[in-house]
Amino acid sequence: MINLGELITAMVTPFDEDSNMDLKLAYNLGKHLIDNGTDCLLLSGTTGESPTISDKEKLDLFKFMKKEFGKEAKILAGTGSNDTGHTVELSKKAEQLGLDGLLLVSPYYNKPTQEGLIKHFEKIANSVNAPIILYNVPSRTSCNIDARTTIKLSKIDNVAGIKEASGNLDQISEISRETADDFMIYSGNDSDTLPILLLGGYGVISVASHIVGLKIKEMIKQFKNGNYSKARDLHLYLLDIFKAIFMLTNPIPIKKALNLMGIEVGDPRLPL
Repeated sequence: MINLGELITAMVTPFDEDSNMDLKLAYNLGKHLIDNGTDCLLLSGTTGESPTISDKEKLDLFKFMKKEFGKEAKILAGTGSNDTGHTVELSKKAEQLGLDGLLLVSPYYNKPTQEGLIKHFEKIANSVNAPIILYNVPSRTSCNIDARTTIKLSKIDNVAGIKEASGNLDQISEISRETADDFMIYSGNDSDTLPILLLGGYGVISVASHIVGLKIKEMIKQFKNGNYSKARDLHLYLLDIFKAIFMLTNPIPIKKALNLMGIEVGDPRLPL
């Protein structure tokens, strides 16, 4: 099993006043995240505003963050899209940069069948050697990756896990029951982390870790050490924060929170 760590932060993409990607601010943010418990930086995910970032910007960001932080943390690249051919092309380029893995969101807007999803992910997985984390977020994509589909895809050698943001604990339970022990199930919603750990999850791909990373890391540690009441207390303490950072479309609130804390990341790009 690859080790991407238990706490992966879905990092925001910092922009300057003209909405240009700012690598200096990205460096400052990356250092802050690693200093506050992040094991792995996910770049160009939903929180990173991937739909509004060009391929060149993504690759520049991947290369820069790998160079600056590759010895301190794992680097995971969001290369998925709703175009299989485009995803293959970008995934190959990202793999050449020596990143630790790829996050592949289910195709959005197209609304493929489950068979279409299987063929989509199979084609990408067969085109690269890098470890792949599937990303199921039907609230964004209008397309759920069913449990049986995830279970089938888990048998592909380099499909290493899934970020599950469906909120469907029955579905996640079935995935946990029917996949190998080394298939990593990550919570894709901060408020679902503790329940998913109980179902056999490995960790979380988090937004809240931008501001409470050490608390989330401690919650996971306490759970895995068998201190369930302490883990529960931390979950309940963090719950209002988990809810507040999604009071508007992500990443609008988390960028605002970081800026208020003095960690400059700029505003989201339009249309957010």
